[in-house]
Formats: sequence, C-alpha cells, structure tokens
Amino acid sequence: MAHRKKHAPRRGSLAYLPRGRASKFVPRIKSWPELPDGSAAKLLGFIGYKAGMTHAVMTIQHKHSPFKGQETVIPVTVIDTPPIRPFSIRGYRATPYGLRLATEVLARELSPDLKRAMPLPKQYDHDSKMETFEEQLDTLSEIRMLVHTQPRLAAVPKKRPDVTEYKVGASSVQEAFEYAREILGTDVRVADVLQEGTLVDTIAVTKGHGFQGPVRRWGVRILQHKSRKTKRGVGCIGPWTPTNIRYTVPRAGQTGFHTRTSFNNEVLRMGERGEEITPAGGFVNYGVIRGDYVLLWGSVPGPVKRPVRMRYAIRPRRSHLGTVTNVTYISTASKQ
Repeated sequence: MAHRKKHAPRRGSLAYLPRGRASKFVPRIKSWPELPDGSAAKLLGFIGYKAGMTHAVMTIQHKHSPFKGQETVIPVTVIDTPPIRPFSIRGYRATPYGLRLATEVLARELSPDLKRAMPLPKQYDHDSKMETFEEQLDTLSEIRMLVHTQPRLAAVPKKRPDVTEYKVGASSVQEAFEYAREILGTDVRVADVLQEGTLVDTIAVTKGHGFQGPVRRWGVRILQHKSRKTKRGVGCIGPWTPTNIRYTVPRAGQTGFHTRTSFNNEVLRMGERGEEITPAGGFVNYGVIRGDYVLLWGSVPGPVKRPVRMRYAIRPRRSHLGTVTNVTYISTASKQ
C-alpha cells in the first residue's frame, strides 16, 4: 500500500504563514476602527511597555458567562504606560492606490531624545508649514500623528524613544485636525485616551527563538529511533509529482519574533501610582513601575520590556457592551 495506514492531524496552524522575522520591535498597525457617532476626537490607541503578569479577583458581570455574579481568579497583564508625546501631524489623501501622505507639520519644540531615533531638521519654519497644512485640509481624508515614547520615565534600560503612528478618530477631518493641533508637542497620558472597561487590541512582537527545526517550529512528532536519515523531521516532504515542496509541509526556519495581535483585551484598571500594583522587589526582569499603568485582562504578545501597542478594538464583542467590571483584589505577592 502506498498510503499511510494511520490518521494524523495537521501539526501547526497555516494561519500565520509566512512565519517571518519582524523587521523592528515596534509593530505596524494596518487597520483602524471607527469611533461611535458623537464621540469626542481622540487618538485611537496608546503605546506602553510590558512589565509582567499577575492575577486578580473580580466579579464576572458578562450576561453570557457561566460564572456570572461569581468571584473568579483571572490572569492580568500589567503595562507600564508613561506619557507619550505627539510631535508630528500627518495629513493623508485618498488615491486610487490607497492613502498617500500629502502634508506634514512638526511640533515647534522637539524632545532632545528624539534625535536618538531619527534625524531632525536644524532649521524649521513651523508657522509656514502649519499654514500650508490648513490650506490643504479640504483635500485630506484622514489625520494621523507621529508619537514617541519616553523610556526615561519607564523601567526599560534605554534612552532611545520608540516612534509610532496613530490615527486621530473624529467625526470630521476638521475636528481631527483641531484636536491634533491642540495636543501637538504636549504630553498625552493614557487616561486621556483610554478608560476602564474599554476593549483594546494589543499588537506586539513575540519572543524570538531563532532558527529552529520542524519539531520545535511546528510540533511534529519525533520519529522512531530506527527511522532513516533523521528523527527530528517529517517522514515525507511530498510526492514525486509535482516536483516541488508544498508550503503546507512543515519546514525549519525562523521561530518567534513575529508580529501578533491579541483581540479584545479588556482594560480592568488604570492608575497613576505604579507602586500600588508592583510586587515586592519589582516585576521579574523589569523593575518598579513609578507612573501610569494599565491592567489588561489576559495575556498579550511579547516578552517583558517589549513595546506593546494598544488600539481600540476593531471587532469588539457584542456581549461585552454595557458590562461593568468589578475588580476586588490584585495580587502583589513577590515573584522573585
């Protein structure tokens, strides 16, 4: 018989192909949600640094949950969220080939640390650039802002800020521009963007493991000890015809350091004093949170100290609408 006699399920998911290495630590967001009608203009997300995980006790209020009304222990992720600083307003114009950058204006005063991440102009006429931006406002379809983090205010061992782009959500382009001009060059705190009970998507780059074989990368079964040529591999990589290896065959390659998105992480709690949720001795491999923080329900991609981008949920759960979260206890036991 030329066919196998035993059934074996597929090893690994093809949904994440290609499993390529991310180009940088700060991921790119390709899609943005729309704010409900009547909402005030605001940035559609925030960026922070993953500090670690702990557990909390909360009363489940979701009407479809089998634990409704009961106290349940849940895992939570702590994100260190020092204030971010928007330093550029970008206007995008719709074209047959998608959105294209039409005009941009920088803040009047830029942070000295920003030159660690990108070259800055030595002479810049802010007023004339702002006038040019306003003249083209009628032709624009979207307003976004470049923001950078302030690692000096976090527990990460670096000074170079992480630069990223966020869309300004508003009912009109004019309203988005007025909001962007108001916060340009100022510190924006997480409480100005998010609130408790909000559903967010977390986007980050996962922990890298380098070049690995198919057993580690795809979870294929190790062959018996008398197998020909190899044990830590697949028994057959394909038929004679066609004379090529199909993409569905598990092969060795890059493992980890992939851009991944976790949908619908609920913001359980936000605070301004990170010491109140920092374990004794600090978070393992991170340290002590001294400023703003966000507690998210569940796990998020990436290791400790990795930049984590939060975005308003692009496909929020309908069952979550109208629910109120009641956290009664957050563990601060030492993890050392």
